[in-house]
Amino acid sequence: MSVFELLGMSAGMLALFVAFGVLIGVLFGFFGMGGSFLVTPALLVMGYPSRVAVGSGLAFVFGTSVIATLKHRDLGQVDYKLGISMIIGTTVGLEVGKEIVLYLEELGLAGNIISVTYVLLLGGIGLFVTYEALKGGDGGGVSHDVDGDADIDADDIPELAKKIQSYSLPPMITLRGGVKVSLWMILLLAFATGLLSGFLGVGGGFIRMPALFYLIGVPVPIAVGTDLFEIMFSGGIGSFLYAQSGGVDLSIVAPLLAGSALGARVGSAATSIVDEDEIKIYFGLMLLLGALAVAVRQAGNYLGVGVLDYVSLALILGSALMVSGAVLYSAVKSMRAPSTAGSSTAD
Repeated sequence: MSVFELLGMSAGMLALFVAFGVLIGVLFGFFGMGGSFLVTPALLVMGYPSRVAVGSGLAFVFGTSVIATLKHRDLGQVDYKLGISMIIGTTVGLEVGKEIVLYLEELGLAGNIISVTYVLLLGGIGLFVTYEALKGGDGGGVSHDVDGDADIDADDIPELAKKIQSYSLPPMITLRGGVKVSLWMILLLAFATGLLSGFLGVGGGFIRMPALFYLIGVPVPIAVGTDLFEIMFSGGIGSFLYAQSGGVDLSIVAPLLAGSALGARVGSAATSIVDEDEIKIYFGLMLLLGALAVAVRQAGNYLGVGVLDYVSLALILGSALMVSGAVLYSAVKSMRAPSTAGSSTAD
């Protein structure tokens, strides 16, 4: 039996999924997101049921996050205390989100509501992150002390994060980067992103990564690495829950993971050499393009114009290619820059 027969798809579809996996792997490792955030709407456009699109997206997230987290661990960019704290709230949120999807599916409303939520969230967060990065505020500068830990400059902590850190609601925990925050704030953030993970079929990274920086004040590289560590658990739990109801299609997940194995490690390595402001700009653009793709598909469904489904799919694939290419270009440019350029990002 050939690999095509085993996976139940044509050679062209297999190659498409593998190539898509490579692109998403780069984005996933670089941003701490980008897996099912792109996979789920792509599968919806291809005509897969909502349950399969969401469940398979979560299964892909689980596999890719394991690969990317190992690389970030090697770079010292994972805060295990923060990650484990978030798993508690995320687990509860995942179950609630899954039940909402199953209920909406019974009503025949799941696909439309999930898509509209994607557009609102991706577009809103994308605009905010891009605006903040372009105006040059809250740069998230990081310095390194003698034991190698990253410390965030107090002047670079976003104002909202300072406000949240000021709430001294015990127990208080100290995170990597010198951030001290109430455990209850972390659990609340984890529940919210877990709810969205279960509802949208995403690892939650496109919300959690900016939330860790803008709401908690964690340095961007550590936010990315810790986010990926947490996604291992949310993706694993979420895919297990969906697999119980037949929502995971291994013929989709396997080729995507084969491609992402390489891309995730490349993207993870790039976070240590690309400037933080560039990371945030690329992140915002990725969300905006994803929101546009889902909006086009929804317009096609509403107007009954089938060709817009293919336009949406082209936007999804094109945005992944463009942004992952920009990430690799910035990484190569940074490696070729004089050594003084690298030291300036750590100031």
